[in-house]
Amino acid sequence: MSTETQRSEEVRSQDPVSYIDLRSDTVTRPTQAMRAAMAAAEVGDDVYGEDPTVNLLEASAARIFGREAGLFVPTGTMGNQIGIRLHTQSGQEIICESRSHIVDWEMGMAAVFSGCQLRAVTAEHGIVTWKHIEPVIKRASVHNAPTGLISLENSHNMAGGAVTPLSVFGEIWNGAHEIGIPLHLDGARIFNASVALNVPVAVLTSGFNTVMFCLSKGLCAPVGSMLVGNRKAIERGRMIRKALGGGMRQVGVLAAAGLIALEEMPKRLAEDHANARYIAEKLSDLPQVELDLAAVQTNIVIFGLKEPRKPEELVARLKQRGVLCGAVGTNSIRFVTHHDVDRAACETAAKAAVEEIAKL
Repeated sequence: MSTETQRSEEVRSQDPVSYIDLRSDTVTRPTQAMRAAMAAAEVGDDVYGEDPTVNLLEASAARIFGREAGLFVPTGTMGNQIGIRLHTQSGQEIICESRSHIVDWEMGMAAVFSGCQLRAVTAEHGIVTWKHIEPVIKRASVHNAPTGLISLENSHNMAGGAVTPLSVFGEIWNGAHEIGIPLHLDGARIFNASVALNVPVAVLTSGFNTVMFCLSKGLCAPVGSMLVGNRKAIERGRMIRKALGGGMRQVGVLAAAGLIALEEMPKRLAEDHANARYIAEKLSDLPQVELDLAAVQTNIVIFGLKEPRKPEELVARLKQRGVLCGAVGTNSIRFVTHHDVDRAACETAAKAAVEEIAKL
């Protein structure tokens, strides 16, 4: 065997695809249709606005969400931070839920880039209502930082993929618009929420000034997120994207996959939800587990272990069984279902989890 062949065999032996990977829906790989579209994509210089595939993706996103314009960005974090910068001034506060992505996973960028502090409220299942928001709104004064933005998340990642109903949003939209406070939605998994509620994304997001959503994660594009809003906001957002280093050039090769993600992949998300529910039901009756089945509404299952400091041990044991998952905090485990893990794999993973939890 040649040295090159031996190296190839070693790489294949370490291939994470051999695992049932439930760590996140970010691990999804582009479909064959996406790969073919990427290879054949018509491209141009997107910074000059000349990439036809990107232009089509941005127009399609705007149409599906009932907006004037869309902006292709490399990451959801960049999309959120552009949205924050659009709506705020340095020295203001942003109201959000305490487990929000912008709180825990965006490297303090609301402060670093926009000069804002976060006013976090804690809500059951991450579902923020106007009753949570209204008491912490601050008007401009010489004594404190005024509220500049309300930023919400749907579905809510660290609340186990819980979804906020349209009626709850409606009350928030009315209250915020009456006061004149803009709203941004971190809709990284908004299509999961849309499927769970059976409400079109254009309706479910209609009261937000800007919406970010991911083309990766459950929609399987290899890279990319979108920011949608009115034309003026997106024009300014394009400049902010450039300031953040997000001015991409012949990026139609990625936008081509994004078009398939946007137009085709939401149709199958119900499968992921059903698989998550299957895993949750298998775990919920175990005496060692704390799990609220009512909170399992989309493709995320977060459950607690009654015995402290056991999650890392369980994660390690499951990896030895060929199942990848993640610890959340000090006492919880997260499984995320997605396109690359079918029902048979979820059955195998659930069986392994039940058996290993029983040994703790």
